[in-house]
Amino acid sequence: MNYTTANAEGIHVSELAHRLQKNYRRLAAQFRSQNVEAWRLYAQDIPAYPYLIDLYKNYCLFYDQGREVEEAPDLVEKHHLEAKTALIDLLKIPEENIIVKRRARQSGKEQYEVIDPLADEVMRIQEGQLHFEVNLRKYLDTGLFLDHRPLRRELLRTSANKKVLNLFCYTGSLSVAAAKGGASDVLSIDMSNPYLQWARRNFLLNELKYENYRFLQADVVAWLRDVISERFDIIILDPPSFSNSKRMDDVLDIQRDHEFLISACLNRLNAGGKLFFSTNKRKFRLDTQLALQAKEITRWTVPPDFADSGIHQAWEFNWS
Repeated sequence: MNYTTANAEGIHVSELAHRLQKNYRRLAAQFRSQNVEAWRLYAQDIPAYPYLIDLYKNYCLFYDQGREVEEAPDLVEKHHLEAKTALIDLLKIPEENIIVKRRARQSGKEQYEVIDPLADEVMRIQEGQLHFEVNLRKYLDTGLFLDHRPLRRELLRTSANKKVLNLFCYTGSLSVAAAKGGASDVLSIDMSNPYLQWARRNFLLNELKYENYRFLQADVVAWLRDVISERFDIIILDPPSFSNSKRMDDVLDIQRDHEFLISACLNRLNAGGKLFFSTNKRKFRLDTQLALQAKEITRWTVPPDFADSGIHQAWEFNWS
């Protein structure tokens, strides 16, 4: 269904407003009780409004999914206005706090690209016991993947006295959860120095001395190819679906490369260790032999605000 058809069939702002109100009533109370200040309100529930809407305290991040913009720009603008009006009227979010971004189908490292290099204003977000720095304007993404909230909670619960490796760590939210959960050692690896610096700030926000933990700027694929004797109790592997970064030795394609990545991680686990692997690639299929060793954990790793969205798939591997 495209924008024009949807309009002709009578989808109006009242339907969108009703859906936003319904979602808010269903989710807001439980997140408030859990001290969760950032969560997804709406995920393309109505075809005429193909948006992702995330709340960050009294701010709203409004992602247009990039459909039909060239075919019906006037109608797109009208639907944007309807959505903004609903957010202002229902949630009392000031118009200047509604940030609109266009998220077309991702390719390569688009989620990490700088949109506004001068947007240095950051916000502190609470998530239960944890706190994170987010930037709502500078990048396409904010620095915090909201769908990994259950995994952060699991790491808080299970990381005590464990040696943890977080690959493709981004801004280190999962590393923070492991460290806050009492991990004896956390090694966070990412190719981006700015994101590793961001990760260090997240450690400080959580009263963790980042000097007591390890941060390594490296191409994860190349690092995993090296013969390394170090072993870990918990490894977190959440790679991008595709990356062609200039810093990498080769292009990363998660469907093609996941067998190597997972096998290399399993070889770095201590006896009794655990690997958490997740991907947000649509239509991803886990290698048949690896599937025999894995326990799928997608259901519990997807939070209620992302239910039925297909946001990611996840598996747990245990090394005996």
